[in-house]
Amino acid sequence: MDNEAQCVIDNLTGAEERREYGRRVIRGKLCGEDTFLVVSGIGKSNAAAATQFAIQTGADAIINVGVAGGLESSMEVADIYEVDSAVQYDFDLAAVNGTMVGTLDERSTPYIPLSPTGKLVAKSIGTGDRFNDREDDNELLLNVLACSLRDMECAAVAHVCERAKVRCVAFKCVTDVLGKGAMTGQYVDNLSRCLKKLKAEIPALFANV
Repeated sequence: MDNEAQCVIDNLTGAEERREYGRRVIRGKLCGEDTFLVVSGIGKSNAAAATQFAIQTGADAIINVGVAGGLESSMEVADIYEVDSAVQYDFDLAAVNGTMVGTLDERSTPYIPLSPTGKLVAKSIGTGDRFNDREDDNELLLNVLACSLRDMECAAVAHVCERAKVRCVAFKCVTDVLGKGAMTGQYVDNLSRCLKKLKAEIPALFANV
């Protein structure tokens, strides 16, 4: 989202923005490194297209930054985690080939690996093109796929990076926690706080990645 992207933009020096293929692209320096930010928009297809564009433009590593829902009761709002694996929980070929939910046709496991830096605790994330409080989704994510976080982009980013053999890192700030009230309501109430936290932490997170 634009407001997630702003957390990074505010940390860039010499930032210059233009539109490429209908997307906002901002170039500058972050932690002394040439950096460019592609604002993908919400959802897996947006995230995959933006990631492919970034790689074809010359990115040698992709960092996915944003907010996510927390699925562990011990999590707190504004906690930031890295991601060590991601799964598309709304991808399902089980009726065709008997594979586990989330297993893409060219893979043998649903879990797409990322490359955490070791700066933060790393968790598995479930990605899907929906934001809801459905019990069946939470049951699938927690008890079948063993995911600790939930978002709408990360697994799509990781999938493109895996295919292109490009390093993928993700940092996610928790806006809502399962079991602590309606997740949609928590998200609305806590988003600005989490964006402020991400903005403050980005220089340390991006350094030497």
